[in-house]
Amino acid sequence: MIKLGDYIELISGRDLIKSQYNDKKKGIPYIMGASNMTNGELNIERWTQEPTVIGKNGDLIISVKGTVGELLILKEKEVHLSRQVMAIRPKRDYEVKFVFYYLKYYLDRLKEKAKGMIPGITRDDILDAEFVEMGKDEQRQVIKILDCAQALIDKRKEQIQSLDELVKSRFIEMFGDPVLNPKEWEKSTCKDISSKIGSGATPKGGNSSYKEEGISLIRSMNVHNNKFIKKDLAFIDEEQAQKLNNVTVEEEDILLNITGASVARCCIVPDELIPARVNQHVAIIRSKNERALPTFLLYQFTNESYQRLLWDIATSGGATREAVTKQQIENLELIVPPMELQSEFADFANQVDKLKFEMQKSLEELENNFNSLIQKAFNGELFK
Repeated sequence: MIKLGDYIELISGRDLIKSQYNDKKKGIPYIMGASNMTNGELNIERWTQEPTVIGKNGDLIISVKGTVGELLILKEKEVHLSRQVMAIRPKRDYEVKFVFYYLKYYLDRLKEKAKGMIPGITRDDILDAEFVEMGKDEQRQVIKILDCAQALIDKRKEQIQSLDELVKSRFIEMFGDPVLNPKEWEKSTCKDISSKIGSGATPKGGNSSYKEEGISLIRSMNVHNNKFIKKDLAFIDEEQAQKLNNVTVEEEDILLNITGASVARCCIVPDELIPARVNQHVAIIRSKNERALPTFLLYQFTNESYQRLLWDIATSGGATREAVTKQQIENLELIVPPMELQSEFADFANQVDKLKFEMQKSLEELENNFNSLIQKAFNGELFK
């Protein structure tokens, strides 16, 4: 075993202030953190014309703060890196894809080193990580086998994504742009069609106070548009949960991220997480079902035009950090079509969700197979 630092160059990032980036797709992409690199895919929401720390095509990007350990190989020509991420450039005859797969294998041990209220790993944690010597031919064999397994996973994810796009298209077909409202639907404020709007708090002690099991504490990293990511879900005990009883999550509650780079992301809480609580970065919106169905509201919030509206609200007023207040949520204007149309849309979305559920089970099986292969690859068992 050798040290990874002997075989890579490591580039740390630097944060920009709000006036240095935009959401207009002008400049170069700005990787602000793990929220921009979910499941190995780059999801850029901000751009900058004032880059100072550059990641280049072919770099391996790793998230080092907050959600630690998200990995992707950069396909863009160049990006700006925040302090939440670092770029790894292999040297000495090691291929970037091999280092990428090795870090996937080593990730649990790396995460164990994460410290602080906001978990983070250091440059030394990465540079001092164990590494394995392997010749070019062996590297290529490992890459070929794992690439094949990964291709099956990617194909299944594409199919799931296609179903998501189908529901979004159906929403536009039935209701039009919810911001411009070309079909002239009745409009109402979020306050008038909701029975609950509110966010929670982080228990005293931050991450160190979380438990191995217990009551789910939903954080912004779990909330993505139209889907809930269980990875890194936190848990609190009954005593901690009692202090957050005013933000108890109920079935079909809508979860909306209200601060930071992931502001405006939105999903419905999965039933199996109930009972649950939210921290201060996530708001609960509980609709009055006689006025607006949760599934209809969700796809209104995650519509592209409405996402831009939420971002504009979050960045208004010269704040140094993106944020949407409770009052701003209450005052949001929403279209409220007739209930029979909302029900028709919700039925369609629920039928698609059933297909997605079956595909998700298949995806989990493929991912389990991949994890078995990667363990064998770096334990020396793959070619026995």
